[in-house]
Amino acid sequence: MGKVIAITNQKGGVGKTTTAINLSASLSEAEQRVLLIDFDPQGNTTSGLASCISEDKEGTIYDLLCDNEDIEDCLCRDVMLGFDLIKSDMDLSGVEAEFQGLPDMDVRLKNVTEKLRDDYDYILIDCPPSISVLTVNAMTAADSVIIPIQCEYYALEGLNQVLKLIDLVRQKLNPGLYVEGVLFTMYDQRTRLSEQVVESVRDNLKERIFDTVIPRNVRLAEAPSFGEPINIYDSSSRGAESYRLLAAEILEREGREI
Repeated sequence: MGKVIAITNQKGGVGKTTTAINLSASLSEAEQRVLLIDFDPQGNTTSGLASCISEDKEGTIYDLLCDNEDIEDCLCRDVMLGFDLIKSDMDLSGVEAEFQGLPDMDVRLKNVTEKLRDDYDYILIDCPPSISVLTVNAMTAADSVIIPIQCEYYALEGLNQVLKLIDLVRQKLNPGLYVEGVLFTMYDQRTRLSEQVVESVRDNLKERIFDTVIPRNVRLAEAPSFGEPINIYDSSSRGAESYRLLAAEILEREGREI
């Protein structure tokens, strides 16, 4: 049975979508079967993989939440070998109003992922940069959460709110939910600031922190505009190598072969 990981931070611009795309690609490269769900109405994950989507599937995650489409009609297969995608669009932004008051509003995504667990080793969910019914749905469906934070002075801004939401979801909806790890992104080894932020968070945060740190990398920043994961856009870049290391760290924790 596959593992479901939500990638979330209520603060935008921390490398959440970059992590969702490139961790998925790196796990796929390590011969894992991966499904990435774009769960952000902005659809940045969808556009960030546009050049790799060969199938013209109109169905989105919104359609699955509303039971408007069959799963097969929404799966964009083989973005990379063994790496599938479910797209998103702005229709998803209306979910909170549409599902308000419904008894199953917080488990709609879980109902989708439970049907897919046996088909994948990993299901990754790219969450919106907000605390909303979408984020609660993602955490209710997930086994664990990855929290990317940028290497800057305001790195902890919003992090406490995410951790509080995880605790709330754990109490009310998903008692097995845990933090997979906090991931440092946009690390600049040339500055003392990045080093200080990492040291400060490691000293003060009780949650698990990944050993892998994602560097600030031009090629990594360019890849989404070409609609490709970094493994395809520039496989030899530092950005590509860092996400391979992150994938390896996750696999090693679970005793999976690399």
